Amino acid sequence: MSSSWINTRAWLLMLPLLIVMVAVIGWPLIDTVRLSFTDAKLVGTSGNFVGFDNYLKMLSNSGFQRAFLTTTWFAVISVTAEMVVGVAAALLLNQQFYGRTVLRALMILPWALPTVVNATLWRLIYNPEYGALNAALTQIGLLDAYRSWLGEPGTALAALILADTWKNFPLVALIALAALQAVPRDITSAAMVDGAGAWSRFRFVILPYLAGPLMVALVLRTIEAFKVFDIIWVMTRGGPANSTRTLSILVYQEAFSFQRAGSGASLALMVTLMVTVLAAIYATVIRKTAGAN
Repeated sequence: MSSSWINTRAWLLMLPLLIVMVAVIGWPLIDTVRLSFTDAKLVGTSGNFVGFDNYLKMLSNSGFQRAFLTTTWFAVISVTAEMVVGVAAALLLNQQFYGRTVLRALMILPWALPTVVNATLWRLIYNPEYGALNAALTQIGLLDAYRSWLGEPGTALAALILADTWKNFPLVALIALAALQAVPRDITSAAMVDGAGAWSRFRFVILPYLAGPLMVALVLRTIEAFKVFDIIWVMTRGGPANSTRTLSILVYQEAFSFQRAGSGASLALMVTLMVTVLAAIYATVIRKTAGAN
């Protein structure tokens, strides 16, 4: 059988999938690009061609700039916390102790929960009238009165970061725990015999085995955090006073709440471009990691 026929048959087998991808992804993307150059509304007229006005207005808009900073701050803090907590949990669960299997199974639960369920649970925890967090902090004397954690601009974003960290650190922990299985026991034992402390063993013996997998987890979680929508929408809807409004929330509000389809499309494409850059970094990391192995 000739190689040309094999290639032709492969393309024929992929043809149904390609047709579906063009219909589901290609055409909406093309239409979004078209809309981004118009002043179209969500309902009514199709809009007039305005060139790059939508993009220029968004880039100079203070709401976009604040949303970008909020998104960046959310991604940096939440991903950093997830990496630290995830690696610490993996190191703990890699030790030999009674009940380790049960703890490993329980650790997956926050990650396995649907995001809407997770967000609703944390809304109840932060509730200003009967929330568990207020009750606990009041009983141990750290608070004099209950606070509205999601209703104050100074605490709302931090509360969201905590909820997102609790939701996603198990993914980092699972990746790190899998990588820890490749660390030879005799190397760590030899380091202990040589007098290396816990930090030295982690830094010089264990960390080189974790570096590649953790880099993949870092880029994956950064991409997800940068386009976060659901947990913020359920918990705060971008409030109070837009203090938790990220780029994805801004896209939704611009396109659907304000019904400005043109500017909403341009903003969505800008966010897509940013995520594509992060995805390209992820692909580069994967190739380098594969090449190193």
